[in-house]
Amino acid sequence: MKIRKLEPHLVNQIAAGEVIERPASAVKELVENALDAGATTITICLRDGGRSLIAITDNGIGMSGEDLELCVERHATSKLPLSDLFNIQTLGFRGEALPSIGSVSRLHLTSRAQGATEAWCLKVEGGQKEALIPSSHPHGTHIEVKDLFYATPARLKFLKAPATELSHAVELLNRLAMGHFSVSFKLVSDTRVVFDYPACTTLQERLTQVMGTEFSQNALPLEMSRGDIHLTGFISLPTLSRANAAHQYLFVNDRPVKDKVLQGAVRAAYQDLLVSSRYPLLALFLNVPREEVDVNVHPAKTEVRFRDSGLIRGTLVSALKQTLHGASHRTATTVSQHAMRAFRPAPAFQPSLASYTPAYTPPSAPYRPSPASPNIPSPAPLTECREESVFAFETPPLGYAKAQLHDTYILAQTSEGLVIVDQHAAHERLVYEGLKADIGHVRRQPLLIPEVVELAEGDLHALAEHTQDLSDLGLVGEPFGEKAYLVTEIPAILGESDLKTLVRDLVDEIKVLGNPLSLKERIAEILSTHACHHSVRAGRKLSIEEMNALLRQMETTSHSGQCNHGRPTYVELKREDMEKLFGRR
Repeated sequence: MKIRKLEPHLVNQIAAGEVIERPASAVKELVENALDAGATTITICLRDGGRSLIAITDNGIGMSGEDLELCVERHATSKLPLSDLFNIQTLGFRGEALPSIGSVSRLHLTSRAQGATEAWCLKVEGGQKEALIPSSHPHGTHIEVKDLFYATPARLKFLKAPATELSHAVELLNRLAMGHFSVSFKLVSDTRVVFDYPACTTLQERLTQVMGTEFSQNALPLEMSRGDIHLTGFISLPTLSRANAAHQYLFVNDRPVKDKVLQGAVRAAYQDLLVSSRYPLLALFLNVPREEVDVNVHPAKTEVRFRDSGLIRGTLVSALKQTLHGASHRTATTVSQHAMRAFRPAPAFQPSLASYTPAYTPPSAPYRPSPASPNIPSPAPLTECREESVFAFETPPLGYAKAQLHDTYILAQTSEGLVIVDQHAAHERLVYEGLKADIGHVRRQPLLIPEVVELAEGDLHALAEHTQDLSDLGLVGEPFGEKAYLVTEIPAILGESDLKTLVRDLVDEIKVLGNPLSLKERIAEILSTHACHHSVRAGRKLSIEEMNALLRQMETTSHSGQCNHGRPTYVELKREDMEKLFGRR
């Protein structure tokens, strides 16, 4: 077959296949156009999850009739004034969205430019552009996309149920709303208001609107600058986590992205605070010079490529770890909320005194206290509390130990309420942090017979670039021929390990994340197990002095609010919480 030039409508349909995956993709492109136009108010209306109708109204700068006719032409854009793909200052820039949408739907555009006396309307149906007509419309733009994919019906069968398509649109709009908190967003689906976010003055306000008060109450503010790299945002305490990464929002120059380098950095920072099946909640905003990042590597602009990914990753890991370190012994407020729900009796439980049979029969003789053991002091009368009990002096954050329950839980009184500490979980974290501090120089174990691991040439090169990083972790090796790696020393703490699998895992993660995270996680896992086996066990009786010593050490140890598996080490009940339990509030 001879080479021929494709027809314009077919070219647009091919582009639509890349850019417009589902209704949410069209919503993304159109809302990004509204933001680029300087809109401060954006309203989105969907019907059937966007399949029947997508209508978007904004109060941006609008378009003239001439601009309307050009905007639906392929690769026509107002967003590259210098024709420089490495100095992109807008969300959209490819000039593919409107002609692509118009080629597979019934597209109606109405717009009035700022300062203009009249509005114009343009219709494009199945790629066929109609004549421009005058219209009536306030300043700004209104776009309707009707019957998406009607011109390519084969693609309709790939759409999911309306509720599923709506959820994709909500997720996408939430990301855009977080990146532009000074803009008000409203989403209506089939006459139902899904959300209505008024414009905010701070990022935290918008995050509360989108991610809820639970996140804002347990989020740590993060801010770091390194040269021209600036990182801000909020990250959750480790004890507030989810079963997937759906609540991790990453932005580069205010553009929502899904980047493996950034996701790997988050995983590395939380690696010994959460088990691998749990994910923290966060919203991080990275700003770098535009020439340092390429946003033109994906048709939907959801992926980016950094010129120096190692520097970006190192900055992010460092910022996350410093922020988490500053949290000290804090734990999420949700821990106390769950405890409160557990304390509340079931509403249906109303015991009847007539039918109640006590399980304990009191003795006939009155109770007489036995003489106190010479080793156990007699308890002081309640009216003779020590100064420590009435908190005449400043009370430590975790209070003073008062008792031990079931030889497992420490009860401490604070100035504001009660703290219940899991002694094993708390001491496990303390031991683990001590082990991490002592492992500054990893002890290596030379192999009697070096291990030869066969690798592809590209894999061998990736591993060789991180020779020093691996050596710092105790793994020493070198290229062995053209397609093999010779391991001569390993971290002594690993013992007998499947080195071939470990090395191949390291290669995969170096290629994807730019860092040998598997080895760090393996060492951390062994340290965690060691800490678990050498910490105070549940069932061990502790003295008041030992309990208080544990509390004071928790207050000065980073991450002591959760054990090595991400579970909370203590629960705090405020005085008002307890008053609610007993109906005093």
